[in-house]
Amino acid sequence: MLTVDNISTFYGASQALFGVSLRIDESAVVTLLGRNGMGKSTTIRSIMGLTPVHSGTIHFSGIKTQHLPSYKIARLGLGLVPEGRQIFPNLTVRENIIATAANFRRSPQPYGIDDILTIFPRLGDRLNNYGNQLSGGEQQMLAIGRALMINPKLLILDEATEGLAPLIRQEIWRGLKILKAKGLAILLVDKNIDALMAIADHHYIMEKGTIAWHGGTDQLRRRPQLRSRYLGV
Repeated sequence: MLTVDNISTFYGASQALFGVSLRIDESAVVTLLGRNGMGKSTTIRSIMGLTPVHSGTIHFSGIKTQHLPSYKIARLGLGLVPEGRQIFPNLTVRENIIATAANFRRSPQPYGIDDILTIFPRLGDRLNNYGNQLSGGEQQMLAIGRALMINPKLLILDEATEGLAPLIRQEIWRGLKILKAKGLAILLVDKNIDALMAIADHHYIMEKGTIAWHGGTDQLRRRPQLRSRYLGV
């Protein structure tokens, strides 16, 4: 469904990505792993059209996307939960959820508020609270729910549970497992390797703007030296 082929990306004169390639099949859950500053967020920004790709190609559902504006890429079916969440602080939870709701792909079963509350029941008690009244974990749930309301084919999460309390992390992982069971493709960035291996099918490890290794969960579990060398865990 998503094919990233040999992309290079720059910030000004500084090159951040060096020939990155990856693929995500329909209904697959894939991770981007690596220490801070290795290029994970830049890869996501390149996929979403937020940072222009200098060379290489990106195809989503057979459409070349690397030169499309980010809003057109989103309308093809890519939902982004950005690092920092970026919810609307002066809108209520309900208003945040519906603010960007759309069904550009004409899904026969589009997401509604009730679907979001089924995945994240905690938000049901906060529907009339403003975004800036939520905890960090509640804001992350809200950001995921907002992304789902565009009815994506691929959900991308940058730092899915970073800095959140253990109980909240468990609720988010539970919600993501529900989405996986529904057949939604997911690209995840997170530092909780054990939780990632419990949900993901395939993993890409980044080092200095390149893909240093990729493989399935069983392969990663059998090679603890990869975690020590590239992830510091």
